[in-house]
Amino acid sequence: MSISNFVPKLWAAAILVPYRKALVYGQQTLATTRYSGEIKGKGSSVQITTLNDVTIKSYDKLTDIEIEQLSDGKIDLLIDQGDYFAFYVNDVDKAQAAGDFQGPATQSAGYGLRDKIDGFIANLLVKGVAAANKVGRVKIVYGGGKAGLGQMLGYDVLVALQEKLNEQSVPLEGRWVVVPPKFLSAIENDPRFSNVDSAGTDETLRNGIVKRALGFDILISNNVPKVGGGTEAKDDLVLLAGVSDAYAFADSITETEAIRSEKRFADIVRGLNVYGAAVTRPTALASATASFEASTYSAPAAV
Repeated sequence: MSISNFVPKLWAAAILVPYRKALVYGQQTLATTRYSGEIKGKGSSVQITTLNDVTIKSYDKLTDIEIEQLSDGKIDLLIDQGDYFAFYVNDVDKAQAAGDFQGPATQSAGYGLRDKIDGFIANLLVKGVAAANKVGRVKIVYGGGKAGLGQMLGYDVLVALQEKLNEQSVPLEGRWVVVPPKFLSAIENDPRFSNVDSAGTDETLRNGIVKRALGFDILISNNVPKVGGGTEAKDDLVLLAGVSDAYAFADSITETEAIRSEKRFADIVRGLNVYGAAVTRPTALASATASFEASTYSAPAAV
């Protein structure tokens, strides 16, 4: 289909593109991405080697030391996902265009590929959290006020996630938590949270980062997954916390090409992206499923 409305009288040289979501889960400051260069194509896999902890033994000068045989394991990072884009660029449209629309269209396609990957990783992480690291269902106060019976403030949810990671000796460096926009609204007036610009750095650390608290970089995303299913909690959103080596992600745009159409006076622009992800340290992730509701707090009756 031609871009029939694209005439110089109506279109400016600069193309107006839609607003786009922050893509969070697939960025290299959250995921281990060093395996991307090893991808050969969809259906291939990358083998990640794991190593057991070295045993520490008591020393006795009268006893021979014991030499331990190291043992390793493996995690297969399967490249089992693939997405593509393909669109026409008609010669008539190119002749009429006041500006380049092939470039913005290609950028839009690239964003669409990354957005789908972001959602794929988020849902994979939900399934990969160690059972002991799941906080469970929480009801977060939304709209101000104190926490009522069975409710929690956003800060206290982060405390619970922090405790889960601490119990697993997860490093303090590089901790992150990904939350939906409602969480940000729920904590906006809580003085216990600090903005990124007052947290000792003006560097853009991560796409989507908005605040810091309890050692976490707090990132906002519209790809935060829902619990799903048919339970009462099906619409709850899953808050995920972890560190950068909790999971591995690899992707590669294996093909991007512009070819001449045989049946139209047009070019065809198309691209293929293959990718996969795997949780490598389930204990380095923590989760809580959250609903958001108005405060039910009522002050104790005066005595």
